[in-house]
Amino acid sequence: MKPGERILGVEGGGTKTAWVLVETAADAPGCEFRVIDQGKLPPSNFRLTTPERLRAILSELPKQIDRAGVFLAGCATDEDRRSLKEICLEMWPNAKIVTGSDRDSGLAAALDHGDGIVVNAGSGSSVTGRRGDRIERAGGWGHILGDAGGGYFLSIQALRLVLREHDLHHSEMQFTAKILHALSLNNFDELVRWVQTADKMEIAMLAPVVFETATGGDARMMEIIEEGTRALCEYTEAVASRLHLLAPKVVLIGGLFHRDSIYTHAYRRRLKKNLPDARVAVAERAPELGAAWLATEAGDHAAFQPAPSQSELDSLAAALTEQRNPRSENLEKMSARELVEVFVEEEEFVQEALRPAVGELTKAIEIVAESLRNGGRLFYVGAGSSGRIGVLDASEIPPTFGAPRDLVQGVIAGGAMALYQSVEGAEDEESAGALALDERKIKGRDVVIGITASGRTPFVLGALARGKSLGAKTILLTCNPASVASVADSGRPRSTPAATENVDLMITLAVGPELLAGSTRLKAGTVTKVALNIISTGAMVALGKVRGNLMIDLHSTSTKLRDRAVRVFAELAQCDYESARNLLEANGWNLRAALEKL
Repeated sequence: MKPGERILGVEGGGTKTAWVLVETAADAPGCEFRVIDQGKLPPSNFRLTTPERLRAILSELPKQIDRAGVFLAGCATDEDRRSLKEICLEMWPNAKIVTGSDRDSGLAAALDHGDGIVVNAGSGSSVTGRRGDRIERAGGWGHILGDAGGGYFLSIQALRLVLREHDLHHSEMQFTAKILHALSLNNFDELVRWVQTADKMEIAMLAPVVFETATGGDARMMEIIEEGTRALCEYTEAVASRLHLLAPKVVLIGGLFHRDSIYTHAYRRRLKKNLPDARVAVAERAPELGAAWLATEAGDHAAFQPAPSQSELDSLAAALTEQRNPRSENLEKMSARELVEVFVEEEEFVQEALRPAVGELTKAIEIVAESLRNGGRLFYVGAGSSGRIGVLDASEIPPTFGAPRDLVQGVIAGGAMALYQSVEGAEDEESAGALALDERKIKGRDVVIGITASGRTPFVLGALARGKSLGAKTILLTCNPASVASVADSGRPRSTPAATENVDLMITLAVGPELLAGSTRLKAGTVTKVALNIISTGAMVALGKVRGNLMIDLHSTSTKLRDRAVRVFAELAQCDYESARNLLEANGWNLRAALEKL
């Protein structure tokens, strides 16, 4: 290889697509590779992802490369590898491409060219061993046929146990309560309906709840964990036996081993019974680095050195919402009343932040109303608390104003799962934000409102840039006045333009430091919700969905809402309650239709 070559490593599965871009530092055996960029994109299991979807995901990866190693779950046959390579060559026609299965990249990352066994436990599971040129495999058949020991396996076993306990004893387990809490569900019936429509990944992501319940002393959850490790150990022992490895090096990879030490300990303990001389360790190198290493087509060991950007960290730390609030520096010493009083006083900063933004909020209403009037849609894009607030406001528009469900949409980094639990790293990729808008087929008539308290969230900035490139109107709502600084100044290798270059309107709501430093669900969250309330309500008023201050397009889907509709009609029609109710019933509880007949 030549010095300065740019090599892309990609490892895709049912949870995510992880990638890394490295650069050769020297033209010599044992040369070092420097990591210059990396990130995560949506899942790309070769068997479960359509070619069109796969092209869309790969198109978000760096374009200027010399080599690429792309290794995806489900890419098992020679025909699969050829098909994947053809797709990759569409993306990088001048690059040297190597394709294969995620087993291959995991093996390379964990063992280099050495002998040993790699045990992968993520949403699915697999065991792969190597001795010299010989490869042996066990497991990895997908969640329908097996994947014993993976996150889906553990979660589905726990859910089946919950149903069994309900059927036999009409009792609810500790695990049931934890699952209801994790999914923000209210009762057993809602849980059953959720499971019936959930996909593999949504179920697999409940594995942390299984571990939490087992750690809390639930013996039956511990049995499920033991069952998972038993299956993985049986596969490990079978592979070791076929390869005649008496004291194998066993390397553990995948989210279950990295995230939950209880699983690692349980696996070690069980394996030692039948393979006492096995040397078990958790992998230190990510599979996408193994993919890049395989792309070099060289047998020399390569040392990878991440290159974190201190300037990027400094830039984030400088955000106004990350500063310490002098009025709450002794928060833990306050009485409950003192704490309440300081919180109430702090809310004054919300109004103070809104007043200077009246002009911008007015313009936002005008932009959104014009777009919706012309057949466009409104998209809120955010991560974490900002994303949840956007989804909340969007979800209230159909019942409040009788609007179509797709008229106002909330887009949150990490998808639906991020609504009720943290999805690690979901906000860190500009390309993921861009891809999320591509999935919704953004048009020039649409409006994209990016919500980011810091003004720097990559997912949001990527979505704004993509929206702008497609001709949509773009608005950035932030609580950090300094967010106009260029993302490129953060030291990242990408030449991302300044945030203001990708927005038609910026709304800055400077509420100042939070009482709990960096907790933007507080004042920043409050002012964001108020701002979105103003924009969406103002736009709906402009579209004629309000008469006076009364909702005339509300959906009368409950006793409370039917009562409200009757009272609204009675007031506007100047008639008594019973007459209003009879007229609404005659019009199928369509308030607007009834009013138009007056």
